[in-house]
Amino acid sequence: MTDKTPAARIPLTVLGTGAMGTALVRAWLAAGHPVTVWNRTTARTGALAAEGAAVAASAAEAVAASRLVIVCLLDDASVGAALDGAGLTGRDLVNLTTGTPAEGRARAGWARERGARFLDGGIMAVPPMIGSPESGGYVFYSGSAELFEEHRDTLAVPAGTRYVGEDAGFAALHDVALLSAMSGMFAGIMHAFALIGPEDIAPRDFAPLLVSWLGAMTGSARPAADRIESGDYAKDVVSNLAMQVAGNATLLRTAAEQRVSPELLTPYTALLERWLAEGHGTEDTTGAVELLNLRRTAASTRSDHVMDKTC
Repeated sequence: MTDKTPAARIPLTVLGTGAMGTALVRAWLAAGHPVTVWNRTTARTGALAAEGAAVAASAAEAVAASRLVIVCLLDDASVGAALDGAGLTGRDLVNLTTGTPAEGRARAGWARERGARFLDGGIMAVPPMIGSPESGGYVFYSGSAELFEEHRDTLAVPAGTRYVGEDAGFAALHDVALLSAMSGMFAGIMHAFALIGPEDIAPRDFAPLLVSWLGAMTGSARPAADRIESGDYAKDVVSNLAMQVAGNATLLRTAAEQRVSPELLTPYTALLERWLAEGHGTEDTTGAVELLNLRRTAASTRSDHVMDKTC
C-alpha cells in the first residue's frame, strides 16, 4: 500500500489470533491501521495488545468496533458460533477461514440475511509469508465486488489480492483446487524418495533432480487446460494414453522390486486404465479427467438404465 494518509488507514477488527490471524494483525498494525482483536482464549491476544491492538472482551464487542470485520478462525462452525448474536447490520464481513465452496456460499447468504456485505477468502500463504510482499503470498477473494473494490488497498496490506468472482464459493474452490494439486505433487515426491530409500543414493543429492524435473513438468497444465476447454483430447498429443498406461506398468514393477507400496500411484494408474478401456488410447491422458466428473458418471448410469428398460 503506497497511500499512507490517515484517511487510508481505516480501522478494522480481526476475529481469531492463531498463527495466521496474528500475522494478519501485525501486518495491518505495521501499516498504521487501528486494529481491534478478539480470540476465544484471551491470553493469545496479549502480545498483540502490547504491539498496539485493542482487545475486545467478546466477539460482539469486536464486531461493533469496526465496519470492516476480518474472520480467521478454525472452521465454518466456529465462525457461526463466534458471530452468533453479533450485530452485523452495515458491516463488511471478510471470512478468511478455510472452508468449502458450499460453506462460502451458505455463509454469504447468512451474512446478507443479517445486513452485512460478504467476501470469502482463500489464503495462499503460510504465516511467515504474511506482510512480506516478496514472498509471493496472496489471497483469493470472492463475493461482493463492491466490498472488494472499496477495501482493496486495506486487504492488500498483508498479502496480494486476487478477486475471482461474485460467486462466494469461488475463493474456496480456487484455494482447494490448488491445494489438491499440491497434495498430488507431495504424494509423488514421497513415492520417489521411498523408491531410492534402500539404495546408496543420498536424498539431498536426489532432491535437486526432483525439483528440476517437477518444475519442467508443470508446464503441461496449460495444454491440458486447452484440451479440457475444447474437448479435443487428440490435439497435439506428445505421449498418448496407451503409451502412458504401458509405461505405468514399469512404475508399478519397480515399486514391487524396491519393496515400496504402490498405494500413492495406483489410483491414478487405475484411472488411466479405465479411460484406455473406453477406447481413448491415441488421445492425451488429460481426457481421463472426464472419469472424475461424478455428474457425468451418474448421467451415463441413468442413460444405461433407461436403455436397459427400453430393450
